[in-house]
Formats: sequence, C-alpha cells, structure tokens
Amino acid sequence: MATNYNWDCRTVDAYPAIGEQADVVYNVHWRVTGVSDELDANKHPYQSTNIGTQSLKTADITDFIPFQSLTNEQVTNWVKAAMGEEQVEFIEKSIQSQIDNLIAPKSVTLTIGE
Repeated sequence: MATNYNWDCRTVDAYPAIGEQADVVYNVHWRVTGVSDELDANKHPYQSTNIGTQSLKTADITDFIPFQSLTNEQVTNWVKAAMGEEQVEFIEKSIQSQIDNLIAPKSVTLTIGE
C-alpha cells in the first residue's frame, strides 16, 4: 500500500508591506491530504487530512519573490523548511495512521437495539 501526500499551502497571511516589499507572507495555512492507493468497498481511495498553520521568518528576507509569482510548490518548500524534516515526517505518519485505521479499524462504535 502506498500513500501520496498532497500539500496545499495556498492560503497565507501577509503583511501589506515590509520596507520596499509588498504582500510579505508571514504565516501559511497548510492542509495535507494523504490518498492511499487502496480502495474502499465503493472503489474510492482511503484518505485523511490534517490542517494547521506555520509561521515564517520575515526579519531577513533574501531573494524576495513577489506575491503574484508565488506557487504552491514554493510556499510548501518554505513551510517544510520552517517545520523541519522531523515535523513533516510526523504529520505524514499521523495521516498514514488515520488511513490505516480506516482500512482496519482498531475500534468501532456500535448501537444496541431496543
């Protein structure tokens, strides 16, 4: 079983201006969705999503990229770098654990009839 992780880092908070730079991103609202190649009974892939925010340092901006030129890939790279490899791995493992629990639940909720 393989899981693909899709990072959506397109929603950001930005300062209107810092010095000469406009729309400086300082906080990213991220959403990571894991999609398994294993299918459920309805032929849909198992999937799970985690969301959060990540602050970015703006005190020493080098190679500034204008907001209009930013891509999801670039901002995702910033988020992952700010988080660190260990946190990125933790998020993806958490999603995998949720998917594993959907595939083979360790607990279920049942209702007793009258």
